[in-house]
Amino acid sequence: MRQDAITPDVAADDADEDSTEEVQVLEFQLGPETYCVDIEYVSEIVDKGQLTAVPNSPEYVEGVMDLRGRTTSIINPKSLFNIDDEGDSKRIVIFDPNRFEDEAATGWLVDEVYQVVRVSMNDVEDPPLEKDDSIEGVIKRDGELVVWISPVHAIE
Repeated sequence: MRQDAITPDVAADDADEDSTEEVQVLEFQLGPETYCVDIEYVSEIVDKGQLTAVPNSPEYVEGVMDLRGRTTSIINPKSLFNIDDEGDSKRIVIFDPNRFEDEAATGWLVDEVYQVVRVSMNDVEDPPLEKDDSIEGVIKRDGELVVWISPVHAIE
């Protein structure tokens, strides 16, 4: 009987945890703003190296690079999201190709990578534009706004 008395409490604790789900996101800088992506999409972060231009590619494709024997397309999200800034992009966030439908190896050229943080889903507000699937939401933190981007929906 004692076991029955404990079980409902455990179930109530599990329900509380579900209502305050947390996600880890990687924060990075694009121009003057801070953005983030779910850390589950990220496989690694590398320094910007030599990129090979690809003729007739979309404007947002900076080029390709050989990363551990795999050709990886490097995308400039500033161009993709119309961010006006000519700042120096120094890092590349490489995404896990298994998370994408076409399993393409891609990375985003970013100005700087800040940190991985836990975000409560309660702190995530709906994106301002309902039509844009690439924006997961907006996070208010320390008086600043962090735009949460879905790398899967950003290039469709």
